[in-house]
Amino acid sequence: MEKLLFDSHAHINYEGYSDAERDELMGRIDDSAIAYVVDVGFDIESSRLAIAHAQAKPWCYAAVGVHPHDAKTLTDDAFETLKKLLKEPKVVALGETGLDYYRDHSPRDVQRDAFRRQIRLGLEAGLPIIIHDRESGGDTIEILKEEGAFPGSRVLMHCFSGSAEQAAEYIALGCTISIAGPITYKNNKKTIRVVAETPLEHLLIETDSPYLTPEPFRGKQNEPPYVEHVARKVAEIKGLAYEEVAAATLANAKRFFGL
Repeated sequence: MEKLLFDSHAHINYEGYSDAERDELMGRIDDSAIAYVVDVGFDIESSRLAIAHAQAKPWCYAAVGVHPHDAKTLTDDAFETLKKLLKEPKVVALGETGLDYYRDHSPRDVQRDAFRRQIRLGLEAGLPIIIHDRESGGDTIEILKEEGAFPGSRVLMHCFSGSAEQAAEYIALGCTISIAGPITYKNNKKTIRVVAETPLEHLLIETDSPYLTPEPFRGKQNEPPYVEHVARKVAEIKGLAYEEVAAATLANAKRFFGL
């Protein structure tokens, strides 16, 4: 089987998996069209687990970071640990980090402080930064600007749910846009327009598994092989062959993560 697909954002480190479930998932990835997966940390323990997965599987790479939900856990000791984890083999990004004003699991001022500290850490390490941005009212992009992420840094807007105008603004700053399973949902006209108007060279694809399962598996737990359905929907929207979109997003992701 030809390995055509790059899932730029997954959580094989999801705490809800048993060891047996995770082993079975990895076996399905082995047998799929997946060429690469970035296993993305959301706190210190999940970041450590992502590194272990990256060391165990040739198709796996790790991102390490603290999600805005867990920003309150980024103590000074945790920050020093994160700094060390960034130097581990096969760590290709800082993240996911950012702001989430929808759920507010951590106070907003704590989120902003943790975000700033992680941006500085990612820039110091010369690594891409994976951004979670949900209803931040523009604070995410303003903080990235203030902390010197533009121009020249590699910034990924993960699971992008904004408008086509926002996507164009972010791309003008140098960001890359990642498209997830919701692109396959019937009423998601906003993201369909984003894909239609965004040049393919600025797009990555992802699952954010085990969340945001695409059609036709919506309602079931998501997993990296399902990124094929994201690629097929992008191809449909753009009037391109599936293989062309898979190859382009694979090349884009390899370039973005420096593989």
